[in-house]
Amino acid sequence: MHQQTKWSQFGTLISVFFFWGFVAASNDILIPVFKEKLQLEQWQSQMISFAFYFAYTIGAILYLIISKTIGGDILNKIGYKNGIALGLIISTIGALLFYPAAETASFTLLIAGLFIIGLGYSLQQTAANPLAVIMGDSRTGSQRLSLAGGVNNFGTTIGPVLVSIAIFGSVTSDTAKIADIGAVKTPYLILGGLFLVVALIFKFSSIPNKIVSEDDTKIVSTPTDVADPLVSKVRKSSLNYGQLALGMVAIFIYVGVEVSTASNLPEFMKQHVKTADGLPFPTESMAPFISLYWASLMMGRWTSSVGAFNISNSLKSILRVLMPYLAFGVFLLINKLANHDITPFYIYSVIIIALIIGDFLSKGNPATQLFIFSAFAIIALLTGIFSTGLTSVYAFTSVGLFCSTLWPCIYTLAIAGLGKHTGEGSNYLIMMIMGGGVISLLQGYLADDNLLGIQFSYFVGVACFAYLAFYAIRAKAILKSQGIDYDVKVSGSH
Repeated sequence: MHQQTKWSQFGTLISVFFFWGFVAASNDILIPVFKEKLQLEQWQSQMISFAFYFAYTIGAILYLIISKTIGGDILNKIGYKNGIALGLIISTIGALLFYPAAETASFTLLIAGLFIIGLGYSLQQTAANPLAVIMGDSRTGSQRLSLAGGVNNFGTTIGPVLVSIAIFGSVTSDTAKIADIGAVKTPYLILGGLFLVVALIFKFSSIPNKIVSEDDTKIVSTPTDVADPLVSKVRKSSLNYGQLALGMVAIFIYVGVEVSTASNLPEFMKQHVKTADGLPFPTESMAPFISLYWASLMMGRWTSSVGAFNISNSLKSILRVLMPYLAFGVFLLINKLANHDITPFYIYSVIIIALIIGDFLSKGNPATQLFIFSAFAIIALLTGIFSTGLTSVYAFTSVGLFCSTLWPCIYTLAIAGLGKHTGEGSNYLIMMIMGGGVISLLQGYLADDNLLGIQFSYFVGVACFAYLAFYAIRAKAILKSQGIDYDVKVSGSH
């Protein structure tokens, strides 16, 4: 239970997390561009997010059907690292579809390509997340997921910038305001090639294919040295565990609010933010703000990941203050290299203090952090809803800070104590990623001027975070009844 993190294996594993982030965040640039070029309604433009994230659910359903057909869990049959390699190959097919989609400006082909990429991601995530948890001391599993998420958000930070440059060119060029949809094929073709290369690396890597212990009843996923008898008692189905059943809803809602907050931001800026000459905020200038949102997740995940390292508590405390600003510096550097004006973002360094406070208050406890960050996110959304201009934009952007560690928190709580049902439980959680499409579509629909309007549509996010705060309280109680207590002070993780 006190095993050291296997960093060489972990380093290979987290490469796929980068790809997930690159595509997910790039969607937020594709949405306004295709909306303008093809004259789509706001809810129609959200079909980009819907197709991508709904693919996770279809992929998870296919996973269950195939597993039942072959008489056993797919990943237990073919192996976890092999599953990731297969998922990468599937995603390659989707990336290649961007060539005809870009050449013909076909919305249908674009959605088909994203859907197939999402299918591959579904299998990759089903295998990669539990691997990240078990590659070391299980009590720091959520911190390793945060570290992996930090790599994911490096992809989300540069994705919007690179795709925006591909579509618009350099913002300082004479053709900066001319959107060239056809140019989007280049980054996605390169991405497809990288998918294939990494698939080969995974195939021949030392990453484990199995994650269940010898007795095949208990995976290393509990925070205590000696498992309670209630934990060791295996139930017939993963759905019989309350932490998973409620966690599925939590993942659905979390991914939904994370994606919808960003994917509706361009429309909010278009309607409620003006340039110096009073004109609507131009689409080609939105990429840095989208990048900042996803970079905010990187800031939080880099901060939380400090707990995964075997270093002194005093050094951890110092790094927990420095890491978010290091990630912020990466954001500034990337956008400076892309010739964007970064001076408006300096004020954001003050907002980051709220993240640091929340991280220290949580003391490494996933349930506590989930509750605190959900509460902070509600405050941020309400600030954005009831303010104007760039103040609202920064408030909505700061939601990324508080979304940053919610995936590892929810995931860790949901699969704790599932034993040999961990693979099945992980698949159910991946299935719920469809929330990214459903809630984006819901907010896009409510954003209609005849309904809530784009600004008040962010009340959808407020409701989402209210449930996540509830799950933090309820999951903690359920796990305690099973002998799993994250309040126990162990191995310097608190």
